[in-house]
Amino acid sequence: MAQLTNSRRATTTLLKPISAALFSTRHLSTETMTVETSLPFIPHNIDHPPSQTVETTPQELLAFFRDMAVMRRMEIAADTLYKSRLIRGFCHLYDGQEAVAVGMEAATTRKDAIITAYRDHCLYLTRGGTLFEAFSELMGRKDGCSKGKGGSMHFYNKPERFYGGHGIVGAQVPLGCGLAFAQKYSKEDNVTFVLYGDGASNQGQLFEALNMAALWTLPAILVCENNKYGMGTAGWRASKSSTYYKKGDYVPGLKVDGMDALAVKQACKFAKDHALKNGPIILEMDTYRYHGHSMSDPGSTYRTRDEISGIRQERDPIERIRKVILSHNLATEKELKDTEKEARKEVDEAVAKAKDSPWPDPSELFTNVYVKDLGLEVFGVDRKKIRTVLP
Repeated sequence: MAQLTNSRRATTTLLKPISAALFSTRHLSTETMTVETSLPFIPHNIDHPPSQTVETTPQELLAFFRDMAVMRRMEIAADTLYKSRLIRGFCHLYDGQEAVAVGMEAATTRKDAIITAYRDHCLYLTRGGTLFEAFSELMGRKDGCSKGKGGSMHFYNKPERFYGGHGIVGAQVPLGCGLAFAQKYSKEDNVTFVLYGDGASNQGQLFEALNMAALWTLPAILVCENNKYGMGTAGWRASKSSTYYKKGDYVPGLKVDGMDALAVKQACKFAKDHALKNGPIILEMDTYRYHGHSMSDPGSTYRTRDEISGIRQERDPIERIRKVILSHNLATEKELKDTEKEARKEVDEAVAKAKDSPWPDPSELFTNVYVKDLGLEVFGVDRKKIRTVLP
């Protein structure tokens, strides 16, 4: 039986290994096991879609659970910090969509690139970011992943090939296809995952970039996170065709249950193999966000509370993994509760530490604006005077 791959082993933890309680009480096998996805994959221009039978391991399933628990708690904490005015500006939360982040990372290596829109906190964590860096950035502090200058919408981790965090709707798609072009030009055996929402699916730049990617058979995987609403507008009201996986016409597509981490993993593995051989492919992740579009949107004026609670009860990604773990006797309910308590503790500690992070130095106002900062100088007794040469 195959053991857990090195690429997966490197990405299953966000800060610490899986719950110590789980390892101390159980001997977890690294042998593969199979799990059936609850829904089939729906193909477009694909003769043989992925199998519903997914190979996984006990370690991977428990890692999925733990990672998603940390993500969920992080976004809840961000909600609290925003309402306390410690996070300012825009803030778009990802709770409900966690399966897309962990499933995609399970199918990739850190040499593959990821680029996304502004709902980027959890994807940043899967790419090796820490909770401390995330909360520092959210609160505009010096130790943030973008030095406190990007905020919620502009997380970044270039060494791990996470290229943001973009605030302009759909603008990341041409950039992502450019990353895929660079990979092909450099003869790398890697792909770029280009994420966007259903609200961006009719952007002209998306189709222009997709046309070029298809012409040049670039290893680009366009991932439409269909969370059902573009801001406060339901997809059926904004798009004549809501079959987003078919939007590429001549480009193959696949509709995926985006609330099932294993289904996402299976689809992304399939898409990566396809993109390396045949060029771009579109994955539509059928998912859902629990919060409103952003923190300024209560999320209850264009949908009912019953709709939200129904999704939580029937499709919640964490609860679905919990059921798989319990049904295969990989952990007890108490052990999983302990894991969730650990996640909450880690998040609380990271928040407290981030609150103590200093504000960026005033000189940072002028850095990263022009190439080589145009001779920026900081001088004076207290180093608070700034001088630069404008073009």
